[in-house]
Amino acid sequence: MSEVDVGERPAQQVLQPAGWTAPKGYSNGIAARGCTVHISGQIGWDGQCHFHSSDLVQQARQALQNIVEILAEAGGKPEHLVRMTWYVVDKREYVAALPRLGEVYREVIGRNFPAMTAVQVVGLIEDAARVEIEATAVIPD
Repeated sequence: MSEVDVGERPAQQVLQPAGWTAPKGYSNGIAARGCTVHISGQIGWDGQCHFHSSDLVQQARQALQNIVEILAEAGGKPEHLVRMTWYVVDKREYVAALPRLGEVYREVIGRNFPAMTAVQVVGLIEDAARVEIEATAVIPD
């Protein structure tokens, strides 16, 4: 990132080094200024801790909706998300579902693609969970 006076920097800036291939569905980096919101890992259950599906994509939809609802409590919107980490219990299931996950992601979050990491884990604390997503957002001042 070139040096820019903080007062001149936009509230959120995608960091894409010149000559790098653009990533699909995420950003390599985001610079942001404002109120930082840290959202704990959300799984595919509703606000009353009930699962409505055992399907990875439907659980991801619910986890993303949970993130949006929590973010709204701070006055934030999906476009303020700057970082997400996805924990999945089955890499093959996740990769096979990527087209459907992309559709659900765009329906809930829109076309904001923060810096993201996806990790396969041995298991999640809730046995019925297929995915857990934690997020960070920066709401502009």
